[in-house]
Amino acid sequence: MDKKIIYSGIQPTGIITIGNYIGAISNWLKLQDDYDCIFGIADLHALTVRQVPAEYRKRALSFFAQYIACGLDHEKSILYFQSHVAEHTELQWILNCFTYIGEMQRMTQFKDKAAKHADNINMGLLDYPVLMAADILLYQTSLVPVGIDQKQHLEITRDIAVRFNNLYSPTFTVPEAYIGERGAKVFSLQQPGQKMSKSDPDPNASVSIIEEPDSIMKKFARAVTDSETVVRYDPENKPGISNLMVILSEMGGMSFDEIERVYGDKGYASFKKACGEAVVERLKPIKEEYDRLMGDKEYLLNVAKEGAEKARRIARRTMQKVKRKVGLVEQ
Repeated sequence: MDKKIIYSGIQPTGIITIGNYIGAISNWLKLQDDYDCIFGIADLHALTVRQVPAEYRKRALSFFAQYIACGLDHEKSILYFQSHVAEHTELQWILNCFTYIGEMQRMTQFKDKAAKHADNINMGLLDYPVLMAADILLYQTSLVPVGIDQKQHLEITRDIAVRFNNLYSPTFTVPEAYIGERGAKVFSLQQPGQKMSKSDPDPNASVSIIEEPDSIMKKFARAVTDSETVVRYDPENKPGISNLMVILSEMGGMSFDEIERVYGDKGYASFKKACGEAVVERLKPIKEEYDRLMGDKEYLLNVAKEGAEKARRIARRTMQKVKRKVGLVEQ
């Protein structure tokens, strides 16, 4: 029996944080044996914001190396750059012709980003969900891991797929949201009421998976807590300490009961040091592998090329069907 296809893309913006690692990537690692997984670096999506070309190219390659260093296996999964598979934008154009302007203008993320980037409300910003639909539908994806901010985009993807299938007969798999084992939610070290974000402007708010140990320790030492001295899990009244407990539990393998028993009355400085040390220890092999990969650019590009070739084989089959259905002359 064929495995179901899972598709997930991440924009190479900011850094990959321990929040991304705990909440998403650590779960992706478990999916690789049970599903046919396709993990893309969504480098075309990020062009809706002006990028500095040399920096952007370096950052995209760094993201790719971080994927592999985390344990995503190019032998089990397809790892590639979105821009290396031209069928993404080819399908996007055709899907544009089955998508209505009003649908795009109603997208919450478009409204939010247009308000934030009033000087650069470009067509890519409006058309972003159609490219996302093409990303997903191109591979006959069954399941898409989505966060709250992407649910609306998955809904429009489903609408476009159903619309096309109804007009031309079944062509696309209509994807479902993947609701698997939920990774713990990790909050900012400086504002524990907000989710840890890879694009947070405060450098002390998040920790990168490839950060130097000294920097990690300093960030945990500066983490916002409260005026008490007791380490206790209480998200409502002690959000900072509760967040650190989640991090220590996920990265150090301790239960909340164990953490409270060991660190409950030892004071916050000792507890924060333990959190930092657990994170450093867990990330050590990832950092070492990342440094090795970044020293072998040829290897990274070969893995990306191999992934793009695998992705293109699936994409071409879909495009042949789509072109035939809409009446384009076959080559």
